[in-house]
Order: sequence, then C-alpha cells, then structure tokens
Amino acid sequence: MKKSKKSKDDQAVSLSDHLNSDLLEQLKSVKKNLSKEQEEKAAALEQQRIAERKQREKNKSFEELLNESSLTWKDFK
Repeated sequence: MKKSKKSKDDQAVSLSDHLNSDLLEQLKSVKKNLSKEQEEKAAALEQQRIAERKQREKNKSFEELLNESSLTWKDFK
C-alpha cells in the first residue's frame, strides 16, 4: 500500500518542479527559437517552390501552353 501511494505522489510532481527556474527559462527559449527557425525554413521552402513554379511557367514552349489551354476553336466558330 505504501508503494502505490508514493508512486502517485511521484506522478503528481512534474519535471519543471525539479528543474532550476533559470534552466527552465533557457529551455523554453531554445524551444521558441527552434520553432521560429522551423517556421522560417518552411516559409523559405514555400518561396522557393513558388519561384521554381514561375520559372517553369516562364520557360514553357508555345506547344505546352497550347496543350494546357482549355480553349477550343469550336467555341469561337
């Protein structure tokens, strides 16, 4: 019985209770920086994809543009 009561008390105590407040703030700061870097990388990757898509569109031949077009000559008869 004593063991189960002790384990319940141990579960109630969180990791932040055991850590120094300075260390906890430092870890939160690192987490915030990492998430910010990850968002910046995702934004940069999206910008790169947009630029590549524009470049491919700019370099398409007339035939490729014509094939992608939904217009038909029958619409203009």
